[in-house]
Amino acid sequence: MKPGDHPEFFRFPAPEGRSRESTIALDADGMFFHDGAPVDHDKLARAMHSWISRHPDDGRFILTNGYDWTYFTVEDAPFVVRSIRATDDDVILLLSDGTEEKWAPETTRIGANGAIYARVKRDAKVGTFEAKFSRHAQLALAPFLQPSSEPDKVMISLKNRRISIAAGSP
Repeated sequence: MKPGDHPEFFRFPAPEGRSRESTIALDADGMFFHDGAPVDHDKLARAMHSWISRHPDDGRFILTNGYDWTYFTVEDAPFVVRSIRATDDDVILLLSDGTEEKWAPETTRIGANGAIYARVKRDAKVGTFEAKFSRHAQLALAPFLQPSSEPDKVMISLKNRRISIAAGSP
């Protein structure tokens, strides 16, 4: 059993002389920085992506590995859709934490500068998260796009369904 499995884990004080606040930041492109310097170690950056969660009491973003946790800053979305994979029935999102999940286009919105965001990681304890499509993943959606009569909307066609994606919240 990890300490993170204890029901009071997120309420324990920081270790002596330390703080739960950090200078770790995740930029809009999904790159981690610490004290303003990029986290260049690939395995560490991948691990950090897998540690993203929310504090169950205040909803702030945290990094937790089950043994310790800290708050960190998220500039845009906490996850990035790195690529997509089409199956016969669905579109699968490959996320920055290395996981895959079925895309629910009805939870998708268009954000600033035309970036596409989708709700991911549905978790009963901490809710959902947003994932921003990388440019590569966004371009890979081209086969699913359909013309729309409204300039601020995009139409997605999946499995004989047409879903309208608009600016703002889904």
